[in-house]
Amino acid sequence: MAEKKESVFRTNPFHPSLKTHKLSGKLAGLFSFSINQKYRIIFELNEDKREAYFHTAGDHDIYE
Repeated sequence: MAEKKESVFRTNPFHPSLKTHKLSGKLAGLFSFSINQKYRIIFELNEDKREAYFHTAGDHDIYE
């Protein structure tokens, strides 16, 4: 499942199926997208939004 979502991400990081969103609080400046209902990947985009850096993957505990 994660490989499929990463493939979609590489084509369009904001594809609706990923439910990509900006994070706030201590994770402000980072984004998250959904692998499935339970798991997420936190990532960062460079200034021109052409490169992404994955930070961590996991369930909602990754936000803490």
